[in-house]
Parts: sequence; structure tokens; C-alpha cells
Amino acid sequence: MASTIGFRPTSDDERILREAAQPGESTSDTLRRALRLLDHERWLAQFRADADALKDENLDAEPDAW
Repeated sequence: MASTIGFRPTSDDERILREAAQPGESTSDTLRRALRLLDHERWLAQFRADADALKDENLDAEPDAW
């Protein structure tokens, strides 16, 4: 994995970064926070897909493990 990432923001990217930045936050911090939000959104999407796939599962029909 690269230790640094080059990024040339478009004018729209710069606007988003300005609007999304919290007081005292660097551009790198804003991008890190955005990446973590993206990771969380992907986790939630997988959670929802798993929950949807298991929505008809009936645990009462399974034998007790103990």
C-alpha cells in the first residue's frame, strides 16, 4: 500500500472539502473522516443484506446448542 496518495481535487471536490471540514481540521483529516464514513456505509450495506437474507430464519426451529 502506498504511504501517500496524490489527489488533485476538482473545483467541486474543493467545495465539498471546504463545506465538510470541521473547525481546525486539515484536508487530510477531512478525507480520513470521509473514508471512515464510506467504510461504515459499506458495513451497513452488508449488514442490511445479511439481515434481509436471514429475515425468514426461525431460530425456534433449530435445536438448542447446549
